[in-house]
This record gives sequence, C-alpha cells and structure tokens, in this order.
Amino acid sequence: MNYHDSERMAGLLERDGYRAAATEAEADVIVVNTCSVRERSVDKLYSRLGELRDRWASRRDRPLVAVTGCVAQQEGERLLRRDRSVDVVLGTQRVADLPALLRRARESGRAAVNINPRDDVQVPLGVARPSDPVRAWVTIIEGCNEYCAFCVVPYTRGHERMRPVAEILAEVEEAARTGRREVQLLGQIVNHYLAPDEAGCDFAELLARVSAVPGITRVRFASPHPRHVSARLIEALRDLPKVCKHLHLPVQSGSNRILNAMRRRYTREEYLDLVARAREAVPGVTISTDMIVGFPGETAADFDRTLDLVGQVRYQAMYSFKYSPRPNTLALKRMPDDVTEAEKARRLLELQRLQGAIQADWHASLVGTTAEVLVDGESRRRPWELAGRTSGNTVVNFPGPRLWVGRLLPVRIVEGGPNSLKGRVVDPPVAGGQSC
Repeated sequence: MNYHDSERMAGLLERDGYRAAATEAEADVIVVNTCSVRERSVDKLYSRLGELRDRWASRRDRPLVAVTGCVAQQEGERLLRRDRSVDVVLGTQRVADLPALLRRARESGRAAVNINPRDDVQVPLGVARPSDPVRAWVTIIEGCNEYCAFCVVPYTRGHERMRPVAEILAEVEEAARTGRREVQLLGQIVNHYLAPDEAGCDFAELLARVSAVPGITRVRFASPHPRHVSARLIEALRDLPKVCKHLHLPVQSGSNRILNAMRRRYTREEYLDLVARAREAVPGVTISTDMIVGFPGETAADFDRTLDLVGQVRYQAMYSFKYSPRPNTLALKRMPDDVTEAEKARRLLELQRLQGAIQADWHASLVGTTAEVLVDGESRRRPWELAGRTSGNTVVNFPGPRLWVGRLLPVRIVEGGPNSLKGRVVDPPVAGGQSC
C-alpha cells in the first residue's frame, strides 16, 4: 500500500510541474514515505533524515524534505521537534495535499503540517505513476476497524472507508489500457469490502467484475482477514480463472491464549478448519501467512503451539517478525513487553528454520512440473535471466529476452531454491510475437 501511495504522490507532483530527478543531488524535493507497523521502520526513517541533514548541512540550497505515510500521521509536529530539516509532514489521509503543502513551505520558509483525517477516499483517475510495467495496485479500502492489540494501523490509517465499485473498475480499466496484465487489489482487510455505491456488491462480486475487465489476465488481493473469509470468497477463488490461486491468511500465533490476547477473534481450530476448506475447494491453492513471536505473555508452551500449527498447515510462504510495542495500541497500554529480545530472536530463528525446511520441501516437489508464469522483469541477481510468478505467487527465474516481460509463459521447473524456483520456458515464443 505504501508503494502505491508513493505512485500517487509521484503523479500528483508531476501534475504540479515537477519531474523525477535522476539523482538525489539534483532534487528540489525529497519525499520520504514511511511505515510504522514495526519499530525498525521508524528507526530507519530517523537514520534517513540524519543522512539527508548531514549531506546538505553546509548548503543553503538544500531540497525540501517531506515526510509522509504512517510515521508522519503518528508523530505529526513531534517530527519537527526531533528533526528541524523536515519541511512538510503529511498524514496518510492527506496525500492529495502534498503539492499545496510544498508550495506553502517554500513560500513561507516555515514547516507545513497536515495530519487531519479525511473520509474522502476518491483518487483522480490516472494520477498514479505506475512503477511496475506488468502489475497495477488498486486500493479498494482505506483504514481498518479491527483494532488488533498489536497493530498501529487503525491509528495511522483511520477507520474503514470503501471506494465505490464504479471508481475501482475505472481504475482497473485504465490499468489494462496502459498495458498492465495483473491487478492487485489492496486494503488493510480487503475482504471486508462492500460497495458504497451498489448494494450487494461484496468482495467476491468485486473479484468477478475485475476479472471481467478485458486485458487483465490475473487478479490478486492483499490482505484478507481469516475470520472474514466467506464461502463466497472461496468459491470465487475456485471458479474465477483469472483470480490467482493464492490465499494470504495472517494467523499471527498458533496459541489460542495469545490469539485471544491479540484480539484476533478466531481460534486455532477455526483457522485450521478454514485452511482445510480452502484446500479442499481449490486444489493446488497456496497459502501464506504472517507470524509474530514474542507477543507479551507468550510462554514457551505458546510458542510450541505456533510451531505445531506451522507444521500442520505447511505454508508455502511466511512473513515472520519479532513483536515490537507500537504507539496507542492496546498491547502497549495494558501488556508488559515481558519476552526478552534474546528470546524473541531465538524463537524467530527457530520458526524461520522450520518454515525454511517446509519451503525447501515444497519447492523440491515442484521440480519436473510445468507452471504458467507471468513474466515480471529481469531477475534481481542475474541480468541474463527473467523473473515471474506462478498463480500461487511463487517466484520463478529462467533465461530469456526482455521482450518476454508481460507475457504468460509455460515454464518447466528444473531446480528448487530456498525462496524461489529455477526453470526453462517450454516452447519459447518467436521473436516479435504478440503477448499472450
């Protein structure tokens, strides 16, 4: 979601007469877009501001520095007291005001701050400057009403606001018109979606409508909440060919006691039942998750329940983190952070080792199979290779020319790695052929 917000801000600045600077040294404005989900992200912001301050310490023509995103929303004017080099502080609900605040700061010579909430979630069509040649991100919900005990998002993103289905479809059609083959629908809890402009259009119906847009070959979404995964959503995942067979189900813990303390409002038994129903209904569906270790009060026995759940589910991918206290949250207010950093680190390493072994087994089982891969671009590590993703969201690297970017290609898997696969294209397309 932060990447997409950055695309919006880039588009707004271009509309106001700016152009992208080739290097930081040439910039008149530097925008630092932030996340505050974890403490490490906040620390990185202050390190970055220190780098910028030191770089221009002896120059009078320094660029304006704008801090945007969740840390800006969370800290507001406190950012100015901590770092006087900040010229603009822009909250998560005021993205459209970035050009105006920069003008105000430049003309007045004083810092400009706006973190006031706003219910309007409409974005002018075409304002975002896509950073991905193949994929478009489309926000369908802003904010969150869940208030999980560990999560700062409701305090930085505000309460839930749904975008009209007509506006979402117009943005998807614009993505297809500009050559994007895949759309990823975004929301803090994406499967909460209910169209404010059309009764009866829930998230499953929205998936069907997005799938029907000509030119779009794949539809993904992030991130659903397990307790809101309906039978209709599972049916949409099963029945709509363009909807990718991947379901991200953040569980956070395998212990019922910790799930209750986190205010997740489901049990491990209910979660395991959901996984079983999804796998039974959608053969081959891949399931990924988020996991927190070291939540306040988590005992060794609680952590063992997490390891046991991971062993039962056997996730295809996992994002795992050490708990860190976040401002305003229930956990910070009511629960002592009583698991030591050393123990958090030990538990995280044990969890990641288990998940690594599961992923290695999963990737090894795919060797010899053929998968349909949407080519994203060049491989991160080898410039002579391309990279793409399967419907199940597994990365595949394979040799091929750059003109294949944006195509759906059959790729035979020849090797499984810890985090990705290697393959070779079956029946390579002829040069100059049309995208499929």
